[in-house]
Amino acid sequence: MSIVTWDHSIRSFVEEASSAEPTPGGGSVAALIGALAASMTSMVGNLSQGEKYIAYQDEMNEVLAKMERLIGNCEELLASDITSFQQYMDALKLPKGTDEEKEARKQAIQTATLAAIQVPLRLMEVCREGMQWTWRIAETSNKNVISDLGIGAILFEAAAQSALLTVEINLASLKDEALKQQYEVQASAWMQEMEALKRDTLRVVRSRM
Repeated sequence: MSIVTWDHSIRSFVEEASSAEPTPGGGSVAALIGALAASMTSMVGNLSQGEKYIAYQDEMNEVLAKMERLIGNCEELLASDITSFQQYMDALKLPKGTDEEKEARKQAIQTATLAAIQVPLRLMEVCREGMQWTWRIAETSNKNVISDLGIGAILFEAAAQSALLTVEINLASLKDEALKQQYEVQASAWMQEMEALKRDTLRVVRSRM
């Protein structure tokens, strides 16, 4: 995936997302939620520093490095979602007057469909990793900001659930049944894992509040 950036203000993003334009749409919103989730976990890691947390310093520093990377991943996926949608729309506009044109258009649509599936799938994978690290520091992080860690867990799952809907609507257009089943199984497994980790994280969060 090529690296793309999104550097708009929150206000401009909200205005564009609420307009009649199809992008940024749900996939991009999900990526933004994922970035916010990682930001919450990162904040908790930054506030779990110093002598009191010296025994967990290596783990907290690793969390901070992971969240910085995941935030960057989400920013890239936000823009990639817009690009993949445009690729799909461009494929639909291809000529279909001859058999050769029809076949070329068909192939272009399938290529664009794959991209429209793989971007939100990648976001689900990013959220899964973020959730794993959020759960990992639930017992040891600063309890004064433990509710923010819980919010991070909730947002990671929300972003993944949102990305799943984008995956599912695009799977309907995928002709490769074996690949479709592979994607469905993978997405389902990730969601089950994340739902369990979120429950465990919130259980710890509430016990420490």
